Amino acid sequence: MNTIWRKSTHSQSGGECIEWAPAYIALGVVPLRDSKNPGSPALAFTPEGLAAFVQAVKHRIPR
Repeated sequence: MNTIWRKSTHSQSGGECIEWAPAYIALGVVPLRDSKNPGSPALAFTPEGLAAFVQAVKHRIPR
């Protein structure tokens, strides 16, 4: 599968960006990677796992 990465709409313009590969959703996987280092390994979440991860980050990091 040719992976097409999309930048998160929540990414900051200061380089704090993540990208995800939407084609994998159909397989039950949400891969994420650091856009500043695209050659590094990607994290792979289930959709439910990603939702739990996002909620945990939102509640533990001050805005």
